[in-house]
Amino acid sequence: MDNNPALPPRRASNATSPEQALANKLAREQKDALVRGVTSIEAMRDAIRRAARELPAIASVPRLGTLDAAAFRARAAQGLPFLLTGLVGRWPLSKLTPQTLRERYSDLAVRARVGDYINTAFAPDRAMQDMSMLAYLDLVAGDAQALPPYLGNLELRALNKLCYWPAYFDKMGPPRFWLGPAGTVTPLHCDYDDNIFAQVWGTKRIFLAPPHHDQFLYPSEANAILFGSPFNPEAPDFDTFPQARQATMIECIVGPGELLYVPAGWYHQVRALTFSLSANRWARALPLALTGELSLQRQG
Repeated sequence: MDNNPALPPRRASNATSPEQALANKLAREQKDALVRGVTSIEAMRDAIRRAARELPAIASVPRLGTLDAAAFRARAAQGLPFLLTGLVGRWPLSKLTPQTLRERYSDLAVRARVGDYINTAFAPDRAMQDMSMLAYLDLVAGDAQALPPYLGNLELRALNKLCYWPAYFDKMGPPRFWLGPAGTVTPLHCDYDDNIFAQVWGTKRIFLAPPHHDQFLYPSEANAILFGSPFNPEAPDFDTFPQARQATMIECIVGPGELLYVPAGWYHQVRALTFSLSANRWARALPLALTGELSLQRQG
């Protein structure tokens, strides 16, 4: 059986001085900027928000057929999310079921998000539990918690060969996998990288908000390319977060075999409505909506 390699070590929680923490943060931002070919991550974030102010308002996410790379990039340059059909359903991974995972990948090493992983989503000390795929499937099969344990944002290399990712971006990060029963949630946040999200099987509900509406969403920085929001669009608390009334929230149901493009900077919250397997990849380049922003691009 093609087992996953050992999981990466968990992030150390040793305290550092404020000076060292700042130095570490700046070093990571410089590395992130170099990887993406931009002058600075902060400048890229600002450009994404400026460009978003010129976007037309949308009430729903359009569904399109399969696009080749050129057509995808042209569409993505508009800076709006869209769904593609007719691609993911052809992947061998789409033919898998929870039972197949039990039979073929029972020994796969996984790391589950456990406990209240919503309110600690962007904290460095979020509760995790290492186990095998079989142990995880057994755990959630008998679990009655309102917030079930979740396999989220994992590199499961044994599954990579079962996916045929389109070459929509010049440079992409590794595939990440998301597995869990109905009720698993990734709370509202934004990534400042373009994202293609494949719903392999099962159904998920995703709320989306444009980048410039971060001013209404009380964002907090997890790192330079990841910001979280405490606002829950599924159960809006406008007494605690009154400015969130001004944020546009677009609800999108993503079904099996569909691919969602989430432009860089768009806030999104994801809930599994059924037992689901999803996968995604983030671009590691200048967002397609900023292709014409030559001042952001590193020279040489």
